[in-house]
Amino acid sequence: MSRAGERGTSRRVTAATPPEIFDRARRRARRDRAAAHFADAAFIRDWMLEGILERLDAVRRDFTKVLDLGCFDGSFVPPVGARVTRIDAGARFAAMAGGLQGEEDQPHFPEASFDLVIAAGSLDTVNDLPGALSLIRRALRPDGLFLGAFLGGSTLSTLRSVLLEAEAERPAARVHPQVDVRAAGDLLMRAGFALPVADVETLSVRYASLFDLVRDLRGMAGTSLLPSSPPLSRETVARAAAGFAARADAEGRTIERFDTIFLTGWAPDPSQPQPARRGSATASLAEALKPEP
Repeated sequence: MSRAGERGTSRRVTAATPPEIFDRARRRARRDRAAAHFADAAFIRDWMLEGILERLDAVRRDFTKVLDLGCFDGSFVPPVGARVTRIDAGARFAAMAGGLQGEEDQPHFPEASFDLVIAAGSLDTVNDLPGALSLIRRALRPDGLFLGAFLGGSTLSTLRSVLLEAEAERPAARVHPQVDVRAAGDLLMRAGFALPVADVETLSVRYASLFDLVRDLRGMAGTSLLPSSPPLSRETVARAAAGFAARADAEGRTIERFDTIFLTGWAPDPSQPQPARRGSATASLAEALKPEP
């Protein structure tokens, strides 16, 4: 007999579903809005793809089936001879790239479908990032490679600061929560990747005004997807713009920061290098550190 039966109740207890950080419908709509003129604001994703291609060039092997996850306009060029499948949360981006519409943290493909997965510029707005990474790992064939890049760290630190000052009395969350490089490495390990590497590169961009920054963020589908943020008043926008201008250099330009977290991980395979067995060392560290006579 179940515990519920012993207590004479038929109540069912179910695990609470954690609240989602980002508004999925808003995310799709923002990507659709950005699709038509995305090339005008694609410099962040272009920079990410450049870093991914540099890391891919260092790998001496062939790839035949590639997944471009969060493909935007489909500008990623796969290795020569590889077949590429593209997927994006936005219907217009998916159509432009000749791909499929779908969320990165929802399953779409059988396990072991690809030998290379790249994800440039979309994982920072996925509701279930650990789940998305686990799905990527399962989509890879043994010894398959994942290369990812997304904004994290101290990205948009200037914007965050001026908005906090502008709403000093009642500040609201306006900038997405950011994953730092250490947490990103931990997430790769939790997802089951072998040989995980996470590193960060920073791009500083100088803007003549807050409105130029916002224009770029809209163009790259990078504006807030937080569901609970109230709209900004005109007075708040004016104060934020003044605070942004007050941080300008001698040429009248204010620096905004974009930190890209680069991820590298492999689907486990017995052929990969394995860590040495604990206690298998043949040399003593204490002996090596002794001063020479």
